[in-house]
Amino acid sequence: MSVRVRYFAAAAEAAGMDAEDRTEPSLAALRGALVADHPELGAILDRCAVLVDGARHDDDAPLAGVTHVDVLPPFAGG
Repeated sequence: MSVRVRYFAAAAEAAGMDAEDRTEPSLAALRGALVADHPELGAILDRCAVLVDGARHDDDAPLAGVTHVDVLPPFAGG
């Protein structure tokens, strides 16, 4: 089973895409794989909000049954 990872703004630019399907079993494994596959994403991933089906979770959260993971870089407000 796969989870849809959606990238927004600078995260999409760093990943070179808006979305992709992944099969990592946990959020920690997903984070590591994303940096390995998209090295430019590694420069901002620690500052990004990573939401699992719309909510924040610890890195040990399993991804089984998850529909999507959103990677949202910090946004400047004004």
